[in-house]
Amino acid sequence: MGVIGLMSGTSMDGLDCCYAEFSRANGQFYFSNMIAHTYTYDEDQKKFLRAAFHKNSEQLKQTDQQFGYYLAEKVKHFIQQHHLENKVSLIASHGHTIFHEPAKGVTVQIGNGSIMNQLTGIRVINDFRIKDVQLGGQGAPLVPVGDQYLFAQYPACLNLGGFSNISLIHQGQRVAFDISPCNLPLNIVCEKYLNVPYDHAGSIAAGGKCYDPLLQKLNTIPYYQQQAPKSLGYEWLTHEFMPVVEEFPLPIEDLLSTLCQHIGHQIVRVLDENQLKEVLVTGGGAYNTHLINILKKSACKITLPDTAIIDFKEALIFAFLGFLNFHDSINTFKSVTGAKEDSMGGIRHFSH
Repeated sequence: MGVIGLMSGTSMDGLDCCYAEFSRANGQFYFSNMIAHTYTYDEDQKKFLRAAFHKNSEQLKQTDQQFGYYLAEKVKHFIQQHHLENKVSLIASHGHTIFHEPAKGVTVQIGNGSIMNQLTGIRVINDFRIKDVQLGGQGAPLVPVGDQYLFAQYPACLNLGGFSNISLIHQGQRVAFDISPCNLPLNIVCEKYLNVPYDHAGSIAAGGKCYDPLLQKLNTIPYYQQQAPKSLGYEWLTHEFMPVVEEFPLPIEDLLSTLCQHIGHQIVRVLDENQLKEVLVTGGGAYNTHLINILKKSACKITLPDTAIIDFKEALIFAFLGFLNFHDSINTFKSVTGAKEDSMGGIRHFSH
């Protein structure tokens, strides 16, 4: 079955579109013929997404619809560009997270599924998180189901996105959680002080010195002592993390260096505590050579796959979550999210 997965991440670098064909044989799932592309967000699109965080519910409805039009337009372009006409049976869209506060029973991803369904004429599944949150879960992370079924050869999978998260087998069950912020604070610092979108390969951080008082203060943030399941959101970054960073007026290269050491320290701690032998690393942070070198201090082998998997594993797995939902199969594990039960997340828009 040919499915397109759509992912717009917290770091707001662009919309990932990934087409893949999924099949099942002898109890195993497979994917093949993967084609993927990122539609980079221009400044207007970033402003549009940032503004959504401050809207009331009525304005948010409009934003949800506008983003639905945007997603539909990109999907049509992607299909045309890669000659996928008549091959796509389903679109599985993560959308873009605006609110994620599971303790309050709230998670909102924009990108109206009904509009996408009408404009593309293809069945759409979106809103993958809400059911799990309603069942008392974190609604995140959702990618571990794909780790379990599509990347089972690795003892653990680490994603270095806006936040870093890991999924692994613990006492016979798949567990996963957000470890720390990752690209988000690094990018915020680069944009605010250097007017560049990110620190290419971590080269600015590599030229700086780690400032211990800031490092120690970041390492004492309460989240790191919490037990999984747990997840991070933009609100936490704004209210708990960045205020600590802003207490220390450091040279920018030292600030970036200290942030990388902090991120690396938290990840290495998790890898070593779980005595992991190998971890598959994906997400934009995999290109941060300085950060990867810090991770190599772990006893765990750090494995970087080919660039298609580094860049598009999340979009690929959202396509897979849609495939599972379409076949009435569980796609969210309570062992990962802390919900009352396993569930089949996703809302179907199948009228066209």
